[in-house]
Amino acid sequence: MSQDIHILTANCGSSSLRFAVYGLGSAERRLLFARYDGIGLGQGRCCVQDEEGRLLFESSFSLADHETAARRFLDWLGSQSFGYRIDGVGHRVVHGGGRFTEPVMITPVVEEELGKVGQLDPGHLPPEIRAMRVVKDSFPQLLHVACFDTSFHRQMPTVARMHPLPRELSEQGVVRYGFHGLSHESLLQQLGAGSGASAAEGRIVIAHLGSTASMAAILGGRSMDTTMGFVPNGGLMMGTRSGDLCPGVLTHLLLGKNLSAAEVANLVNRQSGLLGVSGVSRDMGDLLKVAATNPRAAEAIDLFCYTARKHLGSLAAVLGGLDTLIFTGGIGENAPAIRRRICEQTEFLGIHLDPSRNRQSSPIISADDSRVTVRVMATNEELVIARAAGLFVKARSEPAQIAVTS
Repeated sequence: MSQDIHILTANCGSSSLRFAVYGLGSAERRLLFARYDGIGLGQGRCCVQDEEGRLLFESSFSLADHETAARRFLDWLGSQSFGYRIDGVGHRVVHGGGRFTEPVMITPVVEEELGKVGQLDPGHLPPEIRAMRVVKDSFPQLLHVACFDTSFHRQMPTVARMHPLPRELSEQGVVRYGFHGLSHESLLQQLGAGSGASAAEGRIVIAHLGSTASMAAILGGRSMDTTMGFVPNGGLMMGTRSGDLCPGVLTHLLLGKNLSAAEVANLVNRQSGLLGVSGVSRDMGDLLKVAATNPRAAEAIDLFCYTARKHLGSLAAVLGGLDTLIFTGGIGENAPAIRRRICEQTEFLGIHLDPSRNRQSSPIISADDSRVTVRVMATNEELVIARAAGLFVKARSEPAQIAVTS
């Protein structure tokens, strides 16, 4: 283990924060995993697991913001002794704007540029930057690397990146960026390692379905199109986000209902989606439990599946057909009923599920006679981040190191 490089990763979501420690050497090992949920939602929860999945720490408490969650984890980490040293830190950053197209070492200049990009996605970037600074303050001697969800989609064809708006807005960066890129990279790497390069280079649609949700069309390992656009609240209906809306709805809310821009942003990001339609919960698992007796919950599920099926068809059209459909994310991996309903009436695309395999969430849930291979895969954004940060650390002639003990 002494020859391994050890990377701490920080993955900041809208209401969650995940940390992991990876040992990168002859083998890749996740030595530690911590998850903080419910940030800013009143009641938070955290759990920390070791390499074998054994619970090291678990607690429930209020987490006001991502900085609070980061400090709690770092305080706990500093009190432990694991017998290895951390060599570098990788940070997930949702939006790279037009400036960042690949992982970068975080310098004062990069931090300044990220602050400027923050206006593009105020719901994600500011808390990510604040949490990043907390981690940097704890490990000031180490190399820190930012990895962007938008990087994967930067090679999308120009026509897929454009909005039908005045040209000067495109020149100012109002384009379709796409998100969940680290997840897509993880799945393509896994697919190539497990099924060969030909599978990873075929016509693929990835359905990343969770509290945030998007789908992407991929060909030759390159993003051709994706459902999310300028910011990560377009495309599919999500837990609390509306997804695509007619522009007239927004102008009606602003002018007809006299809502402020901040109120509209809060409505479409925090009060809509599954939560808004059902009036019950943003969690698909909760809705499935009550759908038989709650018509609004049933309608929310119907709308989610209908929207996903509609986007599946459009992305298959972009690719000129389909070889592989991958379900991932909390819903994609754990909700057989949702996968089944999304795939209904898609036989014309060559999709034919095996009911038993789907109920069991098998790695391949398509039937033997299905022209399209349908897979259920767990994504691993943290490993993609760790690998990217590890390359920077290796490139350093004498990487600084710091023990995880205080």
